[in-house]
Amino acid sequence: MNALAAIRKDFALPALERVAARRVTILGSTGSIGVNTLSVIAHAREIYGPDALGIEALTAGGNVETLIEQARAFKPRLAVIGDEKLLPRLKEGLAGTGIETAAGRAAVIDAASRPSDVVMVAIMGAAAIEPALAAIARGVTVALANKECVVAAGAVFRDAIARSGASVIPVDSEHNAVFQVLGGADTAQVERVTLTASGGPFREWSLERMRAATAKEAVAHPNWAMGAKISVDSASLMNKGLELIEAHFLFALPPDQLDVIVHPQSVVHCLVTYGDGSTLAHLSAPDMRTPIAHALAWPRRISSPSNKLDLAKVGGLTFFAPDHERFPCLRIALDCMRAGGLAPTTLNAANEVAVGAFLEGRIGFLDIPAVNEETLNAAERANAAEAALDGVLAADARARTQAAEFCRQRSNR
Repeated sequence: MNALAAIRKDFALPALERVAARRVTILGSTGSIGVNTLSVIAHAREIYGPDALGIEALTAGGNVETLIEQARAFKPRLAVIGDEKLLPRLKEGLAGTGIETAAGRAAVIDAASRPSDVVMVAIMGAAAIEPALAAIARGVTVALANKECVVAAGAVFRDAIARSGASVIPVDSEHNAVFQVLGGADTAQVERVTLTASGGPFREWSLERMRAATAKEAVAHPNWAMGAKISVDSASLMNKGLELIEAHFLFALPPDQLDVIVHPQSVVHCLVTYGDGSTLAHLSAPDMRTPIAHALAWPRRISSPSNKLDLAKVGGLTFFAPDHERFPCLRIALDCMRAGGLAPTTLNAANEVAVGAFLEGRIGFLDIPAVNEETLNAAERANAAEAALDGVLAADARARTQAAEFCRQRSNR
């Protein structure tokens, strides 16, 4: 340990005493957020000692080789692969380590239910709903890096959190920023919460140019290193629309108190405006390890390997209103947030299907908002019984079937 690390270790002993004993489960450890979470944990162990932030369980969907590598390095008690066909390879790769292995969706949910202090929910899409709810039911700290599950089942999540008393710490950079700025303040004093959007890779593109956009161009985000799906959502501004819906549920704010502003530098992550005219902002370098470290250590703070903000190097910060004509996904999401009910559920499912079809080259980039609107228009009207999880999952399944058909029709044109 170098001299600086030793100083930091001594200075942070009060935090270490509380953080070291925490055990962490990472659902989706091989994706971008999962990898960054393990980077933060590895850094914490270097700074605070090898016992900091032990791992209870790691889960992955199908990337078994990376999961094996992670499990051997971080030594969780349990490693789970979602694809049951890959269980023999997982067992073989972890033979002799003493690490328990399992496979399948039920095993992922079971991993979320195991005794840990913090559960990082980094599974992509609506597949995170049931594992996240299993973690929330234990009343522990849930670091939520998945916006889709709240968008699809916001009322279900709100009720589950109220029953269990779980602490849900958002990991999306914007929501984590709002969480930090609010700091437990009464949201009744808040006049407006504004989330920032980088504008994505197509910020200055014309509609005609976007019509011919490729998947490679759409995932080439100028500021953030993210997975393919969220990168496409950023390119369409759907990501920001989903984040508004998430903020609506997480912070109990009405739609007319939520807004978006385009900020290409991705340095300011949120603006919270109060009735007295004060606007508080959260700033940090665009690095997901910053909100991850905050979520893992909350309510304290630990050292993180993230890039640190240098405003002199940034030089200037710019802001402008989003263009709803070139980016209709944002408008569609705003309409769904105002409509409530199962509209966000339907939108989220349709968008996952449409983005998947775009990434596979079956539809064009501008077909994504079209499929979303067609699916919403075809959706059945919600009824009261569908406020429960079963109703949400049924609506999700219907929307996926409808969206897949609309994608098929467009791919045949």
